[in-house]
Amino acid sequence: MSRILGIDWGEKRIGLALSDPLGIIATGLSTVEKKPGFDLISYIKQLIAEQEIAKIILGFPKNMDGSVGPKGKEVLAFKESLEKAIDIPVILWDERLTTVSAQRSLREAEVKMKKGKKFLDKIAAVLILQNYLDHVYHKKPQE
Repeated sequence: MSRILGIDWGEKRIGLALSDPLGIIATGLSTVEKKPGFDLISYIKQLIAEQEIAKIILGFPKNMDGSVGPKGKEVLAFKESLEKAIDIPVILWDERLTTVSAQRSLREAEVKMKKGKKFLDKIAAVLILQNYLDHVYHKKPQE
């Protein structure tokens, strides 16, 4: 069975999450530092092959009024580059307030923010992917 990859495009780091094969539960996979020379698209292509990923959910940051700001435009450019390099769907998913929710989760777990920063993008990716999975699951007819 295939999996779904969730991506949170952060300022300095990129959070990654992976669904279970049934597409019910999102789990944190890793956090990747944005560094010169690091080829994120090659890294994602490798994950697609290793984890049998069939779809990517890319967090799409919008302003609270629904407009697209500079960070949203950066994500759109990344999506376009990624789609040219892979042959699976890349779906934009509204990620408004996921970072705030991730910060709240870390605070509730009593993780100091200095240590928590390295987990923040991964947790945001989990929230993005889980929101998508929940949406898809609840759209299916219940038996």
